[in-house]
Amino acid sequence: MSAKKLLIIFLLSVAFFVSGKLHAQRFIGSLSAGMNLAQVDGDEEYGFKKVGWNIGPAITIPFGKSRKWSVTVELLFSQIGSKQKSQYLNDTVIDSTQVRYYDGYKLNLTYVQIPVLIHFTDKKSVAGGIGFLYGQLVDVKEWEDHNDERGTFRTSTDLSGPYSKYDLQVIADVRIRLWKRLWINGRYGYSIIPIRTREFQNPFVLTDTWTRKQYNNVITFRLSYFFNEEVPLKKPKN
Repeated sequence: MSAKKLLIIFLLSVAFFVSGKLHAQRFIGSLSAGMNLAQVDGDEEYGFKKVGWNIGPAITIPFGKSRKWSVTVELLFSQIGSKQKSQYLNDTVIDSTQVRYYDGYKLNLTYVQIPVLIHFTDKKSVAGGIGFLYGQLVDVKEWEDHNDERGTFRTSTDLSGPYSKYDLQVIADVRIRLWKRLWINGRYGYSIIPIRTREFQNPFVLTDTWTRKQYNNVITFRLSYFFNEEVPLKKPKN
């Protein structure tokens, strides 16, 4: 079953679950903006060094008598990927000169994402949630430089491959109220299906190759403003 079909089934299930609880309830609109810190597990690079935008609107649907539970659906523009600065490999020395075989790597993946989360809000000031995220790849650029006969490698930008056109992630989300309708939001996401399978080659032993599956690994920090949320009243001082 494709990721798109899984997403449709999940959305229909959520709609069916909350449909009986939405009487006299209202939709809460919000807008979030912030940044992603990303890496791609399986690309032989390490660290959340790729920085990109994470921005878009959302609709939250409270349900239940206490209205502490809610379903949130977002539409995001999101930039993730991987990045590595130039480095020396194994301190290789040829004719008394240190040879830099690896001049850096950069991968830019741009997605339109649809996260769907279920949140629980405690005391109207802290909320935690879990859910899934479907991402449609809309742009990809990749650079990998080698200071040897292989030269510079750059993938095609016409979405013909080698990266999958979609990404399905499991996500965990925490947000804290800063002031009235303004919240600070932290999120972690990880792909549950590979975005690519790649073969690597040892630059010193060309017959030494290996294959690894690659996954998006993303930490997100944002500010979120809820336009028509009920602001909790301050308790009067004794």
